[in-house]
Amino acid sequence: KMSSRVLVGVKRVIDYAVKIRVKPDRTGVVTDGVKHSMNPFCEIAVEEAVRLKEKKLVNEVIAVSCGPQQVQETIRTALAMGADRGIHVEVSGKDYDNLGPLQVSKILAALAKKENASLVVLGKQAIDDDCNQTGQMTAALLDWSQGTFASEVVLEGDMLKVVREIDGGLETIKIKMPAVVTADLRLNTPRYATLPNIMKAKKKKIDCLKAADLGVDLTSRLEILSVEEPSQRQAGVKVETVEDLVTKLRNASRI
Repeated sequence: KMSSRVLVGVKRVIDYAVKIRVKPDRTGVVTDGVKHSMNPFCEIAVEEAVRLKEKKLVNEVIAVSCGPQQVQETIRTALAMGADRGIHVEVSGKDYDNLGPLQVSKILAALAKKENASLVVLGKQAIDDDCNQTGQMTAALLDWSQGTFASEVVLEGDMLKVVREIDGGLETIKIKMPAVVTADLRLNTPRYATLPNIMKAKKKKIDCLKAADLGVDLTSRLEILSVEEPSQRQAGVKVETVEDLVTKLRNASRI
């Protein structure tokens, strides 16, 4: 019988409500003293994994995050939402600056094997780099089935029915387990962590590892040359609000 353990990736990103500023030397964006939180698509991934456990379709949910000490807060949030335990893969300094989807995928693939997971659930993309690559690369490295941009996931024995959001509408696929699924916006609405669950999460275990413990080489093949602000919008260009457009449509329909 296949293990029913789910690995969920949770990324710590600059909070979506923060105004991003580029560093004066253009090497990246300002992160010091800036509010961070869990990537919104990762929250959806955690919620989906926890719901599978609540339906007794899986036994254990493990939240994973790669980065410095602060990512433990992100893991604790996942634990408060209902994940059973956490794994913190410590990455700091230059390695963290160069940590991209390929390096994270190698870590996730190694952990999926080590933990004997049958499902990996990730957000479809992170709101900081917007890469939308980690799920696909993880599936490739493991040679597992993949269901990306999922707006509905139904577990049927050793098969997974995934409804995918595509440009032309929706596509329904059936894939064999083990699998990698990436969560789209309409998959679910993540729960808020309640105070009792936040307190319980403090007692849950977070294992700390290094990439080398998993036999993963973090060497990056990419180099950031420059990060720049987008060009300013031209003054005098009127940006229409939704209300303006609705009024226009109503008036047009009266004609």
